[in-house]
Amino acid sequence: MSLTYFHRVTELSPTKLWINNPTLKEAEMAIAAGAINCTTNPAYSMKMIQKEENEYVQNIVDEVVKYVSDDNEAADIIQQKFVKGLLDKFLPLYENTPGKQGFVSIQGNPYFEDDYNHIVEEALRYRKLGKNYIAKIPVTKSGLQAMEILIGENIPIIATEVMSLSQALHTCEMYSRVSEKTGNRPPLFVTHITGIFDEYLQNVVERDNIVISKDLLWQAGCIVGRKQYNVLKDRKYPVIMLAGGARGLHHFTEFIGGNMHITINWEGGAEKLIESDPPVVYRIDTPTPQYVIDELLEKIPDFRKAYFEDGLTVDEFKDFGPVVLFRNGFLKGWDYLLKAIRERR
Repeated sequence: MSLTYFHRVTELSPTKLWINNPTLKEAEMAIAAGAINCTTNPAYSMKMIQKEENEYVQNIVDEVVKYVSDDNEAADIIQQKFVKGLLDKFLPLYENTPGKQGFVSIQGNPYFEDDYNHIVEEALRYRKLGKNYIAKIPVTKSGLQAMEILIGENIPIIATEVMSLSQALHTCEMYSRVSEKTGNRPPLFVTHITGIFDEYLQNVVERDNIVISKDLLWQAGCIVGRKQYNVLKDRKYPVIMLAGGARGLHHFTEFIGGNMHITINWEGGAEKLIESDPPVVYRIDTPTPQYVIDELLEKIPDFRKAYFEDGLTVDEFKDFGPVVLFRNGFLKGWDYLLKAIRERR
C-alpha cells in the first residue's frame, strides 16, 4: 500500500502537519492523513455554522442561547463547545505520545485582545476543557504580557498573529527570560502567518499602484518565514516554529524539510495536496536571489518592517497592517456568531 502525501512528508522529513479550523469530520480525515495537532481561531464558530448545517450545530447554539442572556458570553460558550469536540477527537494522540501531540487551540474573543487580564482569564477557563488544550495568543504588547503569566501557569502556548521577525524574536526572548525565572518550560509554538502576510502585500500593491512582478510577491511570505526559521534555529531558542494562515499550497510545500510544523485548512489545502500528491522535496533551504529581496525591500515598506529584526517595536505590533488584516477576519467571524445568536433567540 502506497503512502499518502502527508505520511511521506512525515517519513521523509521533520516537517509536521497541523489542521486548521476543521469540522469534526475533517478532523477525523486529517488525523488519518497524519495531522498531529489542531488550531482554531475566533472565526471557527462562523465556519461551523456555515458549513455544518446539521442538528449537532443547531442544538449547541440553541442550548446555549436558552440559558445565557449575554450575547458575548453565549458566543464564548458556543465556541468552547465546538472546540471541545475537537479536543476529544485529538485526545488519543495526546495520550499516546504522551503530551507531545494531540493539542487543540482556542483563541478567545478578539474584541478583548488589548486586555491581557482578560486573555489570561480566558486561558485559565479554557484549559478545563481538556488536558490537550493549548492557548493561542496574539503577539502584541498585551498578548506578550498575558504569555508571561501563562508560562508561569505552565500552559502550552501558540504565539499567533506573527507577521514579522521582530515579533518572533520578542516572543522567544520573553519565553527564555520567563522560563529561566520560573523554571516552567511549557511547549511554545511561534507562528509565521505566511499567507495572510502575502494577501496584505498584494492589497497594498494594488492600492498604491506599486509596479512589481507577481512572481516576487508570491515569494514574500515564504522569504520572511524562512528567515525567521533560520534565525530561531541558529539562536537555538527552545521553541517550535509553526507556519500558518496559508493561502496557497506553496505555503506548505516551500517549507518542507524544516524542523517545523505547518497548519493548513483541510478543504482547499490538505485535501488538495493529498489529491495532487506532489513529490516530497526539501525546499526550506532554497536560496532567494538577492535582487528579489532588494526589490521587495525597496518597493514595499511593510516587507521591510517584517524582514528586519528591528523592523517593529512592541508598541507597533498590534497596528502592523498584516496583523490588522488577520484580526479583522476574526472580528468578522465573531460578529457573525453574535448575529446568529441574536437570530436564534
